[in-house]
Amino acid sequence: MSAQLVELSNALAQTTELAAASTVAVHTESRGSSSGVIWRAGIIVTAEHALRRDEEIQVTLPDGRVVGAELAGRDASTDLAVLKCAEAAPSTAKFGAVESLKPGHLTLVVGRTRASGPVAALGVVSLVATERRSWTGASLTPYVRLDVGLQPTAVGGAVVDAQGSVVGIATPRFARFGAIIIPAPYVNRVVDTLLQKGHIPRGYLGVGLQTVRLPDALRNSLQRKEKTAAILLEVEPGGPAHKAGMLIGDILVSLAGQSIARFEDVQAHLQPENIGKALTAKIVRGGAVQEVSIAVAERPRGDN
Repeated sequence: MSAQLVELSNALAQTTELAAASTVAVHTESRGSSSGVIWRAGIIVTAEHALRRDEEIQVTLPDGRVVGAELAGRDASTDLAVLKCAEAAPSTAKFGAVESLKPGHLTLVVGRTRASGPVAALGVVSLVATERRSWTGASLTPYVRLDVGLQPTAVGGAVVDAQGSVVGIATPRFARFGAIIIPAPYVNRVVDTLLQKGHIPRGYLGVGLQTVRLPDALRNSLQRKEKTAAILLEVEPGGPAHKAGMLIGDILVSLAGQSIARFEDVQAHLQPENIGKALTAKIVRGGAVQEVSIAVAERPRGDN
């Protein structure tokens, strides 16, 4: 058994060394740092919540050089920030499929400190869900949670599978404990958008919603198994819902043909690809069911 443990330890150290060649330390303060990954030539991805400011950003490269980096864009809802750094050489990391991970698999979170060099945390995949929407509205497919003690310096580091492939970025922001993986394909989509636009467009309907329980009689008349829906507590003047004729007190029971059981379900329809599209909303007003057409608009910059 001891020989097997030594073999495993050596393999983990080798994997850490390979992954560390693509990691950087990101520092915006005189003390402390987080990690980032050289995702493409000249492009670094890090955890948005760990980036303390938008200017005077420095990174420590794998060769130890400390250089400046420019913020290309940041998005709190996905906890991703993209930095431009001409000195960041093309990544040597190979990317793997996060879909291959299963509960019980071992992973490494590999990062870098500004002074001590590479850092690594060994974690076990504790949960894999086909899809889960974070409290910010981001839809992670798949949703993979790691049972790992993630130090602040490793936040934003690369998650590496047992084959030594990078499968995503580590962040504790959407997990009550441990960390989750922001999958590599998801990171790629966010990187492309942030490089192009500097922000992630978000759809909005201009309403304030709250989950409400439906009376059994109404639920039966709607032939609906869900016991709850979303009631409009606020309608923004001039917003998409206002233009569609929706009123405070309307109960939203479906959108685009899909049942709405809670206000979070609406977020699934507010992705960038739906901006500008007209969606059919089924509402209950005064006990009667109505259908309205509502056009998803882009959320104004600076709004929550």
